Amino acid sequence: MYIYQQKKWPDFTWDEKSLSNSLAHVRYNQGKLLGKMEGFGFDLQEKTTLETLTQDVLKSSEIEGEILNREEVRSSIARKLGMEVAGLVPSDRHVDGVVEMMLDATQRYHLELDFERLFGWHAALFPTGRSGVYKIVVGNWRNNTTNDPVQVVSGALGKEKVHFQAPDSAVLNTEMGQFIHWFNHVNDIDPIIKAALAHLWFVTIHPFDDGNGRIARAITDMQLARADETFQRFYSLSTQIRLERKAYYSILEKTQRGSLDVTEWLEWFLLCFDAALSSTNHTLVKVGEKASFWENTAAFNVNNRQKIMLNKLLDGFDGKLNSSKWAKIAKCSQDTAGRDINDLMNRGILKREAGGGRSTSYVLS
Repeated sequence: MYIYQQKKWPDFTWDEKSLSNSLAHVRYNQGKLLGKMEGFGFDLQEKTTLETLTQDVLKSSEIEGEILNREEVRSSIARKLGMEVAGLVPSDRHVDGVVEMMLDATQRYHLELDFERLFGWHAALFPTGRSGVYKIVVGNWRNNTTNDPVQVVSGALGKEKVHFQAPDSAVLNTEMGQFIHWFNHVNDIDPIIKAALAHLWFVTIHPFDDGNGRIARAITDMQLARADETFQRFYSLSTQIRLERKAYYSILEKTQRGSLDVTEWLEWFLLCFDAALSSTNHTLVKVGEKASFWENTAAFNVNNRQKIMLNKLLDGFDGKLNSSKWAKIAKCSQDTAGRDINDLMNRGILKREAGGGRSTSYVLS
């Protein structure tokens, strides 16, 4: 029996006493972080929001096994928020769609959720009407009258393991109507607890052919923005869930096969959320270093190719950066790449990496 088949579904219960210490701890750290960010200037807040939203979009997609281009995501967010950021690159419509969904959830968190808004998010995720090579119902609830029940499975063909079976498509209007009314109008629950319940409730209904996990996390971020009472984003829950993906799927499966007492799921969510708050310190250091770098006079008047490559180095370049990689990524000739690199070395921004061997590589000074 799945949780939605329980007689009193969706009347969730939990042990408030056992959660009280964890919730108080999370609330304290949340308030401390928001207070710290209020003391920063607008420019640093904006840069932190850009970094956080970029991570959120990337990691939410990674949880589902989809790898997006970081620079495209960052550029799409910056353009849509009207930020003046160095080294922006073009982004394709799929990246733009994922970004639009996340920004609508977090920047317009105060607006009510409804069917059409969710349908818009789903359509933005699947602009071609397909999930991979498979045609799916887009911008509407799944309508699998010939394929019910919808199952979440893993394993090779013939050895599949069923992790979850979703409610029949015939009940989706009723189920989602109940969920949306609760999400918009029930306010006597702690907002962090409500974010955890909303996440669980939505993925259990599983109303779309695909994209349910990403939309569930967008709804969670929307509720967390309501809890913070700000559209500025300073932590990424999806980044932490990505780090704990195995545990995430395990606790979801256990909860969806259990009773309506969801204390264990809430305990896990609070621990995950607290870890996301703690990891923000790393983001702040990274953003601060990046801001200081671009304020350095040596970095003034670099060309667009150099901006792109320097941002990649500041974000943590994967592997060794040599002139060949520079030319390929910046889409220029080897000679142009060499001139770009020499210019930055003369400014004291880049230096040759020690022990380069046959191929000279470069790092930030």
